[in-house]
Amino acid sequence: MALDFLAGCIGGAAGVLVGHPFDTVKVRLQVQNVEKPLYRGTFHCFQSIIKQESAFGLYKGIGSPMMGLTFINALVFGVQGNALRALGKDTPLNQFLAGSAAGAIQCIVCCPMELAKTRMQLQGTGEYKQKTKNYKNSLDCLIKIYRKEGLRGINRGMVSTFIRETPSFGFYFLTYDCMTRSLGCEAEDSYVIPKLLFSGGISGMVSWLSIYPMDVIKSRLQADGVGGITQYKGIMDCVRKSYHEEGWRVFTRGLTSTLLRAFPVNAATFATVTVFLMYMRSDDDLRECDPGPVIQQPSSL
Repeated sequence: MALDFLAGCIGGAAGVLVGHPFDTVKVRLQVQNVEKPLYRGTFHCFQSIIKQESAFGLYKGIGSPMMGLTFINALVFGVQGNALRALGKDTPLNQFLAGSAAGAIQCIVCCPMELAKTRMQLQGTGEYKQKTKNYKNSLDCLIKIYRKEGLRGINRGMVSTFIRETPSFGFYFLTYDCMTRSLGCEAEDSYVIPKLLFSGGISGMVSWLSIYPMDVIKSRLQADGVGGITQYKGIMDCVRKSYHEEGWRVFTRGLTSTLLRAFPVNAATFATVTVFLMYMRSDDDLRECDPGPVIQQPSSL
């Protein structure tokens, strides 16, 4: 159990390093002003950030997901494993239910972490050298939000995060379970690692597609008030105003960068976890390719 947890943490860190630039682009596209858009699309956003803010601009806010990684994985591993055992049988439905339970519980850490990440990613937009910094790092961001708005402030977007994470993890586990079963993933198979990479990548993409509109709403709610003006009263108000001003396409904004990110993030995580376990465990222990460690998403995922 301890070895799986450590492998998941290391693999999750690899996933964050690979996927964070795509996440920065996704957030920028989701929250930009429709009347004065800074970016024409995913690739233009990438180019603009690198040109205006250097390559380091793509990694703004990475401290927050890195900080929360250990706590999130601990919650996910514990809740998913115990929920699956409590349900009794390892069936696709139970995989979905156990994953949903894990997704719901980890919101406690995920929501404040993503709030800090979003605020950091939006800081200094379009500036190569930031003239002023509201936040020194992710921890400083959370501290300042707490001092100004209290517990309610650092949990901004909790309900939308809960609505997003619960089914997202359920679909992730369900898809991953079905993929590994259908591909016949076994340790003695010489193609077991490519199969794991493919299964994880596809599972990550499916989980994002299942809840993406809610992720847009979550990002907008957490970014609301950054410029000193609060636009939304809640989830439904955000949905109504976003749709009224920008149409249904607003709920798919940033989807391209998200899907581009989902596959390599999960592939990198799986590769890291697999190689780590192969070196740390004997071949006799690797008898069967079970779902093993949970692969973290939006947020995580």
